Amino acid sequence: MSGHSKWNNIKRKKEKTDAAKAKIFTKIGREISVIVKAGGPNPQENSKLKDAIAKAKAANVPNDNIERIIKKAAGDTTANNYEELIYEGYGPNGVAVVVETLTDNRNRTAADMRHFFDKCHGNLGQSGSVMFMFDRKGQIVIEAEGKDEDTVMEDALEAGAEDFNFDGDVFEITTEPNDLGTVRDALEAKGYTFESAEVAYIPQTMTTLEDEEDIKWMERLIDMLEENDDVQEIWHNWEMPDEE
Repeated sequence: MSGHSKWNNIKRKKEKTDAAKAKIFTKIGREISVIVKAGGPNPQENSKLKDAIAKAKAANVPNDNIERIIKKAAGDTTANNYEELIYEGYGPNGVAVVVETLTDNRNRTAADMRHFFDKCHGNLGQSGSVMFMFDRKGQIVIEAEGKDEDTVMEDALEAGAEDFNFDGDVFEITTEPNDLGTVRDALEAKGYTFESAEVAYIPQTMTTLEDEEDIKWMERLIDMLEENDDVQEIWHNWEMPDEE
């Protein structure tokens, strides 16, 4: 199938510390809470919740935690003050970056984003400044070990996938955004588990950084964004070095 895998390049390859895992759990919990308040606690009637639950499971959030978050959000009658905002900008040497946030204070978040980009030799752009370099797609990633490529490809395409790629470590399955849930459910019914299953911004082309200083600042930018409580997801087109 066409294309080449970018998932391994734009996801962190280093092992997550317990603190980092706890932060991921917290961010996913916030996302689930907002979705439940907006569309209800039944994943069969709230497709966004179904997708968020699959994302939580892929991040190894325990089922008990997921159920507790949904139950708490369903019983919470306070107003949902969080809003989804997307920021676009350039990292060192023109690396394109898209940042998805969930915030209850847009002024604070905007100031943080500007600070992070400026500090790391990049700049925050206007809406649309880098988004044209990405395709918004459903993306399902399955660990390749112990699985037959032809079988997985056949199952994926039969489930309605748009594209399929194998890079030696993972199978990367691409769908239209609205088809993600259907394809994921069909593959789950066949016994597959997922490294990742979400709507993603997939870069059309990748950018390589040759200068050690640029690499250092790009790594720092990603770290600062990941550590920020308002940031939900980071997408970029940096072709990360193998040793990273």
